[in-house]
Amino acid sequence: MNISAKSWTFPYCPQEQDSWIDWSALEAEFDWLRSLADCPQNPLYHAEGDVLIHTKLVCEALVALPAWRVLPPKQRSILFAAALLHDVAKPAYTQKEADGSITSKGHVLQGAKMTQQILWDLAVPLPAREAIVALVRYGSLPLWFWDKSNPEKSVIQTSQIIRCDLLSMLAEADVRGRYCEDQAQLLERIEFFREFALENYCFDQPRSFSSPHSRFVYFHKEHSNPNYQAYDDTRLQVVLMAGLPGVGKDTWIQENLPELPVISLDRLRQQMGIAPTDKQGIVVNAAKAIAKEYLRSGQSFVWNATNLSRQLRGTLIRLFANYQGRIRIVYLESPWQELLRRNQHRTHRVPEKVLYRMRQRLEVPNVIEAHQVDWVVKSTHIPI
Repeated sequence: MNISAKSWTFPYCPQEQDSWIDWSALEAEFDWLRSLADCPQNPLYHAEGDVLIHTKLVCEALVALPAWRVLPPKQRSILFAAALLHDVAKPAYTQKEADGSITSKGHVLQGAKMTQQILWDLAVPLPAREAIVALVRYGSLPLWFWDKSNPEKSVIQTSQIIRCDLLSMLAEADVRGRYCEDQAQLLERIEFFREFALENYCFDQPRSFSSPHSRFVYFHKEHSNPNYQAYDDTRLQVVLMAGLPGVGKDTWIQENLPELPVISLDRLRQQMGIAPTDKQGIVVNAAKAIAKEYLRSGQSFVWNATNLSRQLRGTLIRLFANYQGRIRIVYLESPWQELLRRNQHRTHRVPEKVLYRMRQRLEVPNVIEAHQVDWVVKSTHIPI
């Protein structure tokens, strides 16, 4: 596979005018694709057969779409990979209920996690990988967005993470790749989604805001208006680091933010004699006490920890925002094999099985979380 960020393409992705898919090569290369065979589906919604049959029909429907054919090569690859992976978790989550019906509850979120792991192991460039993950996670939004408590906010928020026109293409291919009685109604829902995204100025691009602070306020306050121009009352910056152990967060801070004080959870643990496997409440509370001193005095600072989950980051971001902090998240990543190699040479080496578990928990930060989000891959800096 070509893994250059600029020229990356997914293996065996058809060319612009080529509708033929080399299924033999794809099945020979990817065990996760082969595992879809013989996984049953509810015939009420998927009378075409098992998950592999459905996946093939979805991919074939996708490459037949005129809108897919005119996309740039990388965009075509991203959509093709998402179509291949959109039901990757169904074999693990499919079960027969007591009434004989077949369900696969939870397969979408787990499928997004599995997609991230699969593509990371394949060394797919971070922006392309996370676009595919987002397509897998939000691929059904065009069908169900109107059922959300706030459809406008759901669509605008999703547009910040993945383009709605790409979502609508994947959803259309997904519907055309199944045999069901309500296919026409489902296609109508997708057209409604397209119109709705166009009306909200977020069909083929993220919805724009008057400022990063206005965007931050919109996504962090209830009943906010996307057209509201929020007064920027921030008075300090908090840089929230994120990334797996050994990725180089300390080095990045030294090279890029040497003037700012750093609250390091690793350093606090060492000073307090608390192992990473022990309960961390006392360490986090000590770190927050230091942070509040900086926040009250208006002193910008760096919070340096792994911060792998969106929930954990959200707790910290709310604290910082309450003190009028302007939040910047810097996420660092390395190729997986390189990270494993670095870990072997760390003074405080993390057991490999723990590192794998941490990777499974990782949720890569996105722009709806903070005023600014940067992705740093080795020497590559990707503002989003």
